[in-house]
Amino acid sequence: MPYVDQVALDFPDLTIVCGHIGYPWTTEMIAVADKHANVYIDTSAYTARRYPRELVDYLRGRGRRKVLFGSNYPMITPGQALEHLGELGLDEETTELFLSGNARRVFSL
Repeated sequence: MPYVDQVALDFPDLTIVCGHIGYPWTTEMIAVADKHANVYIDTSAYTARRYPRELVDYLRGRGRRKVLFGSNYPMITPGQALEHLGELGLDEETTELFLSGNARRVFSL
């Protein structure tokens, strides 16, 4: 995590997707994603129920275009990872961006 900011500065055209929510530096990861247009956060290795509160708040607000769903398959299946997605209180557009829209845009799919 400490080097992501510098890498993003040195390579502004490089798309950087930081895994595992940046844990244990979630707050710092959010700050770096806010600072750099080319930096994103993925949720691999976590189920929706375990997302840190600050990530959920970010996803509901200004970070709705900066967070990508990840499951960590085969350790955590997509079904397991999303079992409690409805409890996050995401609106329909944010849910679509999180589950597929952001990845499609970021990776030009």
